[in-house]
Amino acid sequence: MPIDLGPFAGRLSAHLGFLYTEHPLPERFAAAAENGFRIVEHPNLFAHAANEIAGWLAASGLTLVQTSFPAGETARGEKGFAALPDRAGIFRESVEPTLDFVEAIGGCRLVHAMAGVSPVGVQQDRLLDIYRESLAYAADAAARRNIEIMIEPIGPGSIADYIVDDPLLAIRLIREVGRPNIKLLFDAYHCHCLGHDPASLIREHAPLIAHVQIADDPGRHEPGTGTIRFEPIFEALAEAGYEGAIGCEYHPADTTEEGLGWIRGAA
Repeated sequence: MPIDLGPFAGRLSAHLGFLYTEHPLPERFAAAAENGFRIVEHPNLFAHAANEIAGWLAASGLTLVQTSFPAGETARGEKGFAALPDRAGIFRESVEPTLDFVEAIGGCRLVHAMAGVSPVGVQQDRLLDIYRESLAYAADAAARRNIEIMIEPIGPGSIADYIVDDPLLAIRLIREVGRPNIKLLFDAYHCHCLGHDPASLIREHAPLIAHVQIADDPGRHEPGTGTIRFEPIFEALAEAGYEGAIGCEYHPADTTEEGLGWIRGAA
């Protein structure tokens, strides 16, 4: 079903960890460009050299809008570790090398710092204290490079026991740390699944939003396949003067290309 994207029709970002997964990673850049994307994102590019990634972007005429700090051993269930008592030191050690990597790719100014999954027996307040310290450290390092650090709240339907599991908690942390370059990665899908109204939250907290991601519910498929009303979301972003990209972080119901009608119909 076509979605009216309004002013965001030319500002969609292909999330290459979700889209074009029928291709090896190097080929996803060219596939996204062939389908009209000019912006891409990916949370974990560390298996490749920065100059290699920069070459894929340049060859396809693409810009990388956002990526992440290392998320840890994902095969063992790690989803970041910036808030974990036994791993926060490793997070700090990763900050400067990650920022070097991002700058070597070129153009990317947004880096997501994943908090991690709550370990058994550790109080939430302790984890949040550690996360605030990690965010402040990363933000101070990133500010010297004109890079912003992002927090993404992720609900239990996507990651069980994720430490920052609600956008209101993420917003509270941003304000408590008090660094102007710590911003919100606003995912309309997570927001909706947690029972919030995405458009209302945007209107109330728009100045804190650095990047937006979308998917429909149920199924986390293409917009237009489920129950989320995206037009009010785009209207709220436009009214707020949001100038960033809209990340397409969804699981295609079939192949990526076959599911792009929601974009083509709005173009």
